[in-house]
Amino acid sequence: MEFICGIDEAGRGPLVGNVLAGAVILNPAHPIEGLKDSKKLTPQKRDYLYQEILNHALAWGIGYASPEEIDEVNILQATMMAMKRAVEHLTTQFEIIPTLLLIDGNRAPILPIQTQTIIKGDATESCISAASILAKVTRDREMMALHQQYPEYGFDQHMGYPTVLHLKKIAELGLVPGYRLTFGPIKKLHSREQHG
Repeated sequence: MEFICGIDEAGRGPLVGNVLAGAVILNPAHPIEGLKDSKKLTPQKRDYLYQEILNHALAWGIGYASPEEIDEVNILQATMMAMKRAVEHLTTQFEIIPTLLLIDGNRAPILPIQTQTIIKGDATESCISAASILAKVTRDREMMALHQQYPEYGFDQHMGYPTVLHLKKIAELGLVPGYRLTFGPIKKLHSREQHG
């Protein structure tokens, strides 16, 4: 039997938090209506589809790389680590080994499985759309948890991206744990903080 696994990431651009990846093998016997690029869905619709994926997919996995790992190896390599971990999570959790990986974008992690990259695959392949929803919802929930801890930073509004509001808050309040210290705006601020 063929097990086609979609993979996508969320959180490459933000200044704070993990980069996440989802991996999903959909169940042909249980099609999920409404799967598309997670960025084109409302948060409510994403949450609904996230639950549908957990309930009906043949297998799914989530992987992440931490801000420390991002700083150590760079965001591209950290994204590849997260994708690898998502596939590992899927295979160990469900004991299914994918026969083909469809990966959104033009770069793929090195895995002992046949791999195909698809630019804008989250818009054309429902298994990649499902993976993008898993990754985005998980990442957004992490940002909401950060918002609970540090409400004054407005993480519920900018989700860690370098918006005007976010940069203003960092300049006013400084850094909390979880920032990616090698990212441009943070690098400048961090070196200022260290050198007083």
